[in-house]
Amino acid sequence: MNLLSLFSGCGGMDIGFEGSFTCLKKSVNRKIHPEWIEEENGDWVKVAPTIFNTVFANDIRPDAKAAWVSYFCDTKPNANQIYHLDSIVDLVKRAQQEESVFPDDIDIVTGGFPCQDFSIAGKRLGFNSQKSHLGVALESDEPAVESRGQLYMWMREVVTITQPKLFIAENVKGLTNLEDVKEVIEHDFAEAGNGGYLVVPAKVLYAPDYGVPQSRERVIFFGFRKNALTVEAMEALKMDIIPGDYDPYPVKTHGEKLAPIVTCTDALVGLVEPEESNDSSQRKYSKAKYMGAHCQGQTEIKMDSVGPTIRSEHHGNIEYRRLNEEHGGTHVYELGAGLPERRLTVRECARIQTFPDDYQFILKKTTDNVPVSSSDAYKIIGNAVPCVLAYNIAKNIEAKWNKYFTDVEETQ
Repeated sequence: MNLLSLFSGCGGMDIGFEGSFTCLKKSVNRKIHPEWIEEENGDWVKVAPTIFNTVFANDIRPDAKAAWVSYFCDTKPNANQIYHLDSIVDLVKRAQQEESVFPDDIDIVTGGFPCQDFSIAGKRLGFNSQKSHLGVALESDEPAVESRGQLYMWMREVVTITQPKLFIAENVKGLTNLEDVKEVIEHDFAEAGNGGYLVVPAKVLYAPDYGVPQSRERVIFFGFRKNALTVEAMEALKMDIIPGDYDPYPVKTHGEKLAPIVTCTDALVGLVEPEESNDSSQRKYSKAKYMGAHCQGQTEIKMDSVGPTIRSEHHGNIEYRRLNEEHGGTHVYELGAGLPERRLTVRECARIQTFPDDYQFILKKTTDNVPVSSSDAYKIIGNAVPCVLAYNIAKNIEAKWNKYFTDVEETQ
């Protein structure tokens, strides 16, 4: 199934939707999903592939493209051509001028449209963003519909152009607390293809419920093309409570009466201190000084619990692996062993986001792509969808694909 990825970043959603990546064994509830495990190696498993294949990706960040291409180039020799370093606004405008932009025969579109204007960590300007689609200050003569806060409308245009059977959009939980923003977006998405999509009510997924060692919450939108659905699927998806056989939201795998929540201790297993590591992503960490408990990013992670939300930050806003006692540090054993106060490394942030260890984030400049610094890496990791959360969504959709869609498309 051909997947078109928008706002792709460094590819957390794409990795999850394709599968065949390594994650913690504890992140997979084998009692519920034994078929997800393809290989085992100590604390780690390689998860099975899915039916989805990314044939188009885009973002405006050159560092995100560099990282994405570096990871996917082994399985996609044309990775550099697949990833388009263009604004979605510019891509849509070109397509509307009948330029060949998007591949044919797209089955599914995914996209995490920019969240800064909806996040509780930002100014929460919502649809009234002061940034353009290129991430810079909006000029007075630029149309508001091209602002960062309305880029979901351009994702809708991509859906209209490519006509996938299904689209999936992702954003921060804060979006659901801004007046009627969630309902407006659901309504607008349903208008894709001249009202040709059935959008089920969006839900917030809590990442620890799916084996992710991080207190991340994301709202997920699903839109199904009406004339591709079976009669049974259409009826089920319109119900107030969607039957389990048709529910696009994955069932919880971790928590009470399920597999244990994955903790930071689990996530950071086997990692040595930066000075002892041969992994460039583990050697790199922010040296920014402690700025006081009143500032963001000045707390240490709790090893026996899930980690904090990994934000798209750098240096002074990166959480601490451990604080010293003067700053309220509680990892007494480590401090007693002489381990210093320091912030999370790039690799530790990636582990908490469930990226595989063979994903290299610190990269040198190549002929085609820019270098990626530790500051860049922190930002693109924080922007990503956790790979394991995306995998749960993908495998649930894969299992129900033939229930949802018919090969014979009729107007309904």
